[in-house]
Amino acid sequence: MSVVPRVRVGRIPYVNCYPVYGAVDRGIVPLDGTIVDGVPTALNRLMADGGLDVSVVSAVEYARGADRYLLLPDLAISCDGPVRSVMLFAKCPASELDGARVLVSRSSMTSVHLLELLFEHVWCARPRFMPGDAEVSDVARFGDEEHEARLVIGDAALVLTGRPRGAAGPHAAPHDYPYAYDLGAEWKRWTGLPFVFAVWVAQRGGPLAAALRVHSGLTASRDWGIAHLDVLAAQAASATGVPEPTCLEYLSGLDYRLSYEHLAGLTEFYRRLVRAGSVPNGTLAFLPAA
Repeated sequence: MSVVPRVRVGRIPYVNCYPVYGAVDRGIVPLDGTIVDGVPTALNRLMADGGLDVSVVSAVEYARGADRYLLLPDLAISCDGPVRSVMLFAKCPASELDGARVLVSRSSMTSVHLLELLFEHVWCARPRFMPGDAEVSDVARFGDEEHEARLVIGDAALVLTGRPRGAAGPHAAPHDYPYAYDLGAEWKRWTGLPFVFAVWVAQRGGPLAAALRVHSGLTASRDWGIAHLDVLAAQAASATGVPEPTCLEYLSGLDYRLSYEHLAGLTEFYRRLVRAGSVPNGTLAFLPAA
């Protein structure tokens, strides 16, 4: 008798994914699959190469491969205002960064494309984007490369914004970076819409029944996570060293559903990327809900 391979399910090992996988990790909700961890670009690449069956991917990855993927309904990582884990730290106002060196990382293409849109349409500046490490949480390492601003994402951004620092504005920046911009808040201020950073997708032509079971497990785990954010905040504080109240505020500010309003924000982002020639024009296609 042939053995049916287990479904391969991608997970980003950042705090922002705790609410979706927390009940699975604790054995509270069963998941019919094998979890594979990776940073956003690694999971994007695995999905594109067929190395995963279901995964969280960047919003941009779905737009680039909409012909290969089906969106899992009502499951995303989004914000309706500050996101707190996608930050631009700068030595001068963003509007004065024309021609300046801005370090970015390809580990989160959605964040990079959002940053490009903000510079073009909101801050009206054309900086020079340079390769860097967007996941550095050690302030001392920020001086390794010459630059005027740096994009920081994920847990590293949470660590930096969660530290008490005497910086201007509502978001604490390292002392060498007196200007801090939360990209979720900037998008909301610009468009009035939520921003969707990541979505869950399944391979078109993949095992439909298995993908549906994974979707059911992930949404059940998500519902448990939303109801137990205090437990997950304690876990996040232990993992990052960020105070537990800050972790709870962070997780409470994220949304893990994909409502009409979120879809409006997502399609507006796609519309602007299509106009910029960054992604092909396409449509949203969903895995049939169980």
